[in-house]
Amino acid sequence: MEQLKRYWQDFFAIDRNENDWWARKQALFAERGAEIIQIKGNGHIYSKLRYEQEDFHQYHLHVQYLIKQQEQLYLEESVTPYVFKKDHQGNMQAHRRHDYKQEDLVKTDMFKQSNSPSLNRRSKYDRQAAVQYAERWWNDYNPAYRRFPVDCTNYVSQCLYAGGAPMYGAPVRERGWWYQATNWSFSWAVAHSLRWYLAGATSGLRGEEMETAEQLIPGDVICYDFSGDGRWDHNTIVVAKDANGMPLVNAHTDNSRNRYWSYEDSTAWTPDIQYKFFRIHIE
Repeated sequence: MEQLKRYWQDFFAIDRNENDWWARKQALFAERGAEIIQIKGNGHIYSKLRYEQEDFHQYHLHVQYLIKQQEQLYLEESVTPYVFKKDHQGNMQAHRRHDYKQEDLVKTDMFKQSNSPSLNRRSKYDRQAAVQYAERWWNDYNPAYRRFPVDCTNYVSQCLYAGGAPMYGAPVRERGWWYQATNWSFSWAVAHSLRWYLAGATSGLRGEEMETAEQLIPGDVICYDFSGDGRWDHNTIVVAKDANGMPLVNAHTDNSRNRYWSYEDSTAWTPDIQYKFFRIHIE
């Protein structure tokens, strides 16, 4: 295990920030009484571009962690985008994560009116259906929806809708929570907007704020402000509980499955991180 750990630390040296995400991940597992007993990884290059005698390559790194916690075994998975370039001599340079920003969603010019059918009006939240959808699409993209560069909130919204959450507010982007073929609300696709929508809605889809992550159950939502600056950056959906009764979550952008809810192993994590825990209701 020590040899494997040293290999993984060397491989991911390209992706460390000053707080050392791998050390945080190890500490987090130790704190939870959990152990990584096996790691598997593979990469898939999905884009090549030649520019000014340099070749740019984008690839996805798919990593699987087999976790043992007490008598429970589960598989944590993540798919992270990376980019590197090769110079004219074939030497690899500038190997780094390929990150996107939430602002990319706000600036898009693809918001147009649509004549889509009337919106769903179901009134009961089916948590099992939401989790099943989250599991089916955690590392894939439903062709019925647009795929965003920053896809975390779009993915969570799809899961909520699969669970029966009713849309309303179209075609005004600043109102309600809804999606149409060529148009959607800010709350559907932007992390900051969904966080405040869940907190403020009084009917239809709404979120009841809970005090601790432990109170959440599958189908609930966690919101993340990584820098603690009041701008909410990320959303996940709870899909399971670990052996200590703490949430495991699925997410998009860095596609993740059964990830521990606190994201202390994320390169975006800071000591100032803030969370919001929402019990999902439909009324």
